[in-house]
Amino acid sequence: MATVFFTANLRRHVDCPSMAAEGLTVREVLDQVFAAQDRLGTYVLDDQGALRKHMTILVDGQRIRDIDRLSDPVKPSSEIWVMQALSGG
Repeated sequence: MATVFFTANLRRHVDCPSMAAEGLTVREVLDQVFAAQDRLGTYVLDDQGALRKHMTILVDGQRIRDIDRLSDPVKPSSEIWVMQALSGG
């Protein structure tokens, strides 16, 4: 099972412990996590199910490419990090 981690700054807003979930894509894994944590899902994804602009997801240290469908592949040993996107100026 892939393991989903949430950064500390996200945990300040929503109760979201690390969780293990099965799936072949980021979407499949996160659907399982968000089924148990409904409030978390609405914080991370918009009404169309796409990644919100203030969020980013890494799979095994690489930023996902498909922010609309979350179709990036996931291995059973994958680590998925969900975090707020950083910006600067």
